Amino acid sequence: MGLRFIFMLTRNDRTVADAEQHLETALAEGVHHIGFKDVGLPLNHLKKLNHSIKTGGATSYLEVVSLDRDSEIRSAKAAIEIGVDILMGGTHVEAVLPLLEGTGIRYYPFPGKVAGHPSVLEGSTEEIVASARQLASHEGVHGLDLLAYRSSGDIEALMSAVCQAIDKPVIMAGSICDKNRIATVRTAGAAGFTIGTAALDGAYPETETDLRSQLRAIMRDLAEVNNHVSDVPAKNLVASFAKFEETWSPRIAGRINDMLLKLVKLKGEFVWHYHTVEDELFFVHRGKMLMKFRDRDEVVNEGEFIIVPHGVEHCPVALSDICEVMLLEPGTTLNTGNATDERTVNELVQI
Repeated sequence: MGLRFIFMLTRNDRTVADAEQHLETALAEGVHHIGFKDVGLPLNHLKKLNHSIKTGGATSYLEVVSLDRDSEIRSAKAAIEIGVDILMGGTHVEAVLPLLEGTGIRYYPFPGKVAGHPSVLEGSTEEIVASARQLASHEGVHGLDLLAYRSSGDIEALMSAVCQAIDKPVIMAGSICDKNRIATVRTAGAAGFTIGTAALDGAYPETETDLRSQLRAIMRDLAEVNNHVSDVPAKNLVASFAKFEETWSPRIAGRINDMLLKLVKLKGEFVWHYHTVEDELFFVHRGKMLMKFRDRDEVVNEGEFIIVPHGVEHCPVALSDICEVMLLEPGTTLNTGNATDERTVNELVQI
């Protein structure tokens, strides 16, 4: 699926007071992964926030900012009570894992030494990688939350080293604020990244600074980085049929996985035939068609379609002078099926 964007309803490692309002904007823009911190709002507000995230069809994340064992335990218990999907952050794995057992919550702790608020990542690349390996060795650890851009070393080398060192997903957190960093995170092999403050403060590079525009810019850049953009334009059927005159000679108008969308003009009667393994859909765009079967005849009017299952012998006939038909069928389909005559087309033209 590519790199995952997690929108954090946080600023300076605290859940913002107007998180519910920002959540509505994020859900309306189709953001599917949304997180918050365990500080900034009362527990009952966080529970409501989490419910709204999940009701909106998104995955919920809680990132803990606790730095000592006791407060981290309290944060983990809060995550359980809130009912989040994924718990991120924290370093006291041996204390948290027993609490999460059986809850269904996926756990992504911080590798390395984390200090201060906002949190920073301390230690050399070697030390952080060693920590990552140790954490990932636990069965209850589903991935890691790496504060890569809050470290002082070679950030790109650190991200790549951690991703290569373990076979579990790594989320990059902290100070990711433009397309270049998103691309760098993807190149490193990460599974996802978080952005919070940059979007909320209108600091992500975009002409408009409102949250909706910021999220749209991030989602656009993510789609481009993931190569999840489409270069397929809309096509007009009338204009497409006007590009050729030949009858019984299908043209390829589009591809859908292993299926071809074909346009064909019918005139008169075709040949009786069947297809051994391919089903066909005939949609009459203009005119009228008769589909002959061995047991009956079916008239297909303009705006109607008929499906011919594989193995069923059939013979299409144009009831109008010219009948324009759109076909949807596997790419292996030969127009004359098991029959061969002068109208058999082995090489299709694309329009």
